[in-house]
Order: sequence, then structure tokens, then C-alpha cells
Amino acid sequence: MSVEHILPERQLKELQKAMLDFMSSQGYTESAQVFARETDNEGLVIEANDRHHNLLAKKWTSVIRLQKKIMDLETKLSKIQEDIKTGSVITRRGSRASEWLPRPPAKHRLAQHQLPITCVRFHPQYMLLATASEDMSVKIWDSESADFERTLKGHTKSVQDMVFDLKGKILVTCSADLTLRVWDVADDYKCIRTLYGHDHCVSSVAFLGSDKLVSASRDKSVKIWELSTGYCIKTLTGHADWVRCVAVSEDGRMICTASNDQSVRLWDPATGECKSDMRGHENVVEVAKFAPTTAHPFLRRLAGLPPLPPKINGNTTADTLQSSDSASQFIISGSRDKTLRLWDAISSQLLHTFTGHDDWVRDFVFHPSGKQLISVSDDKTMRIWDLTTGRCAKTIQASDHFTTCIDYSSVNPQVATGSVDTEVCLWECR
Repeated sequence: MSVEHILPERQLKELQKAMLDFMSSQGYTESAQVFARETDNEGLVIEANDRHHNLLAKKWTSVIRLQKKIMDLETKLSKIQEDIKTGSVITRRGSRASEWLPRPPAKHRLAQHQLPITCVRFHPQYMLLATASEDMSVKIWDSESADFERTLKGHTKSVQDMVFDLKGKILVTCSADLTLRVWDVADDYKCIRTLYGHDHCVSSVAFLGSDKLVSASRDKSVKIWELSTGYCIKTLTGHADWVRCVAVSEDGRMICTASNDQSVRLWDPATGECKSDMRGHENVVEVAKFAPTTAHPFLRRLAGLPPLPPKINGNTTADTLQSSDSASQFIISGSRDKTLRLWDAISSQLLHTFTGHDDWVRDFVFHPSGKQLISVSDDKTMRIWDLTTGRCAKTIQASDHFTTCIDYSSVNPQVATGSVDTEVCLWECR
């Protein structure tokens, strides 16, 4: 079978250029001339900054690295299968892998960005990490080995936030350059669409289902976009100042926002109506997120609420349609007033205040077990909170400067944090 039948036209051309660069750089001048003529690449000059330069060698070493990784994974799989047979998979470390927490010191430190880190995001299915920075770039890393993969360029100002879709096929970034960019992960992270519409810095972005995006901006608005066309289909207004963060509920039916106006708001994206306005923070609210349903039993206990009735055949036995069984009931927010706060989004009631940080709370993430929350702050720490008691269970020195962002890997128990000192830390969970 010929190469033409194996590779599509675009990839075939890429391979030809990479091979031509390799032959030229290795001194195979006559062979390179013949190959260039036979592949219609005569006159092609590949400069040192061209993406085809040294590409063949990079791909070759990547294949060797992947082969080693496969062998390592096969060894780990064999060990896990043996643990399952002997019953030691849970007791080996005293808990299930889904309950492991980050432990110092950091396993890896990633240092290629030139300016402060603004966002870190793990790929939902693969061991990849995306990092965004004020240096206008997004970098992709192998989250297991910490090897650098590539840089995504296109934004002309600081990249503020980013999000993968649930399948990890699309990465969306937003920037102070007033735009959002859509990158095709499967097609070498090619930028396939740029969204224009905001009048100021775009601060935050989230997926609203599989075909829509929602973004928040310093222009005080929240916009809903149709991903397939790039059109803004709805604009939500109501905040009196910069909208710092937007998040979507687990069921995709509601969104919440955090703002410089010191409020947290709950919105119905279908109607554009603001359903709840939560006030109590004493400074800018940097971040707000819906609590996952796995955390609801612990948060109900923390708030002194009765447990929900047991389910029979997947339905609650009494008051089945109670708002208290909603995926959007609980919201937690983090603020420059140094606190995190738990809200009942339906009633706008403040249920609990988490105190312990000594400076601005910049970001947080829920632990997959639902039992803990992990926050980062300008006090340079990462704090682990017990959601049953509301107390800080552990404090970890996260960086030597303000710690700006955090994410938890759903693929491999691992936490990533970013800081103003341009460094990203990878923390092993065990």
C-alpha cells in the first residue's frame, strides 16, 4: 500500500517537508535535490524557525518516548491486576486512588513561560496539561513526564482562561485581546475559529453543553456563543463591574458568575434571567463554581441541612422535584477578602464562610471524592478544606510567589498549580 493511501494529502506534504529538511541538514544534498524534484518541493527553503525544521527527529524521539510509556503502563497494569487479585488495591495506601490528596514536594516544575501563569487545565482523557500565561501563549505538556510538547500562539495579549470540551477534542482560550479562540486538538491544535464581540478583556470561558460556549468579560457582560458558527446568540447584563469568572452547573441548566462588584449571580441561560444575587463578600470575587453533586451530602451536613431522602429506582421517594435536589443548588466563591463562601444559590443564603488564607483567594478546585476542596491564594499556599467540617485540613507551600490557579486531573491523581513567578508545579496525589 502506498503512502498516499495511508496519509491524507495534508499530512503527506508535512512528511515530505520534514524528510527534505532532514536530508538537507544531514548533508545529503544530491538526495535532497532529487527528492524535492519528485515531490514538487523544488526551491523550498526551511529556516531554523520553521515548524518543519528538525520535525522528523522530534517525531522519532516522541515515538521512542511513547513506546517506553506504553511499556511502563503495561507494567503498572500488570501490578494493578495483581493487586486486585490479592485485594490490596485499596489497602496499599489506606485509601482509594480517588481519595488521594496532593503531597509536597512538587514532583515537577515546568518553567518555559516568560510571564505570570493565568490558568492550568488538564486534558479530560489524556495525560496532557495546558498552561496559559500573560506572555500571550498556551503551552501543552505531557503531565506524566513533564515533557514540553508545543506552544499555541495567536492571541496578542494575555491569555486569561481556557477550557477543554468533555471529550478533549476542542480547546477554547480567551484573552485580554478581546477574543476567544477555538483550537482543534486532533488537528495539531490548529486555530479553527476566532470569536469577536466583547468590548474589553475576556476573563473566563466555559462550555455550555457540547455546542455552546459562555464567556465573561471586563465589559460587565456575559455572552453565550454558538460554537459551530462563532456567533454570539445572547448577552446577559446585570453586573455593575468586571465579570471575573463564569461557570456552568453539572446538568448544564444554569450558570454562575463572579464580579468585581463583590457579588455572585445565578443565571438561567435559556432566558437570560438572573435568578439569584448573592452578596456578602467584602472585596472583588475572583472565582465562583457550582459544587458537584458528589459534594452535596457533605455540604448539606456542613450547612446543617437534612439529608435528601433515599432514592428508589433512581428517583427520590419524596418531594422528587425539590429545588434542594438541583445540581445548581450549592455555589462556592473565592474572594480578595481572603475567604471562600458557600451559598444556597436558590435562596441566595450564605451557608458557611471558609477562613484561613492570609491574602486574596485566586482559584479552587473540588476533589473528585466530593469530600474536599483545594484552594490557592496570593499567600503562596494551597489549602485543603474538609467540606464536612468547613475547616482547613492541610496547608501546603505552593510557590515562592502569588499562586494564581489550580486544576485536578481526572485521568491521573495529580494537581497542577500556577503562579506569578512564571512556574507551573505538578503535585502527585497519594
